[in-house]
Amino acid sequence: MHAQRRSLSDGRWHFQHGPIDIVLQLAGEPQACADAIEKTWQRFQCILPELVSELFYLRQAVSALEDHVFTHPVAQRMHRATAQAAFASHDGFVTPMAAVAGSVAQELLPCFMQAGIHKAYVNNGGDIALHMQPGESWRIGMVSDMAQALRNWQTHELSVDGAFVIEADMPVRGIATSGWQGRSFSLGIADSVTVLAATAAQADVAATLIANAVNIDERRIQRRPADSLRDDTDLGARLVTVDVPPLHAQQLQQALEHGLDCARDMQSRGLIHAAFLSCQGHAVVAEPLECRV
Repeated sequence: MHAQRRSLSDGRWHFQHGPIDIVLQLAGEPQACADAIEKTWQRFQCILPELVSELFYLRQAVSALEDHVFTHPVAQRMHRATAQAAFASHDGFVTPMAAVAGSVAQELLPCFMQAGIHKAYVNNGGDIALHMQPGESWRIGMVSDMAQALRNWQTHELSVDGAFVIEADMPVRGIATSGWQGRSFSLGIADSVTVLAATAAQADVAATLIANAVNIDERRIQRRPADSLRDDTDLGARLVTVDVPPLHAQQLQQALEHGLDCARDMQSRGLIHAAFLSCQGHAVVAEPLECRV
């Protein structure tokens, strides 16, 4: 299995290595951008082997890893981010894998932090790490349906149903989205949960746990043991969502309120900046603390 890269028609780049599938874009002086792409490519090729070498521990609950020291920086970042957010897991269980996509995206950011690079982003399947010089900004697309977002991602299309702008002076450099129809399993029923945080690793695990919290007891919701669907899952026999029927407005609001409580708890601890939660056309927002009246 070899890493591959190709330039896309709109100036972006696509890097792929096994399950790691990244689109990145940068703006700045041409030579600086070319140098940064090469530096990023060299670092990118090492990440998957590093993760594989520590995979046994990365699939363990963070509560059992207090004394374990990971060797490589991506694994270390995954462990830190999930340990900080573990209080929000529904049964106290979360593994470092809950932050893998965001942590990988974040690992490549230093390659762009050099003279001549005005701004850059690394998008790892919807988990995004941002770099911006003062005065710069990024317009980020947002989706309310993870199934559609995944289809778009596989064809590298830019179809979104909303957008927001991240300015350089905002305390946000990481964005992540999770939902029951996304690339990873979810315990909840959210169509999408988009989180803004200081880092991509923090946003990744927060989106996962908040999406898990968007949930209700409803016998029509179909759930199956995670290990019956995927042999290599870190969730074991925990029940994950495989189908959600149309629900009543009151049920949807109740489920979203559970997720909103989780998001606000994370905000109060300084782990996230804001969150947008969506389920079957209903939505709630955990606004930035400074915006609340």
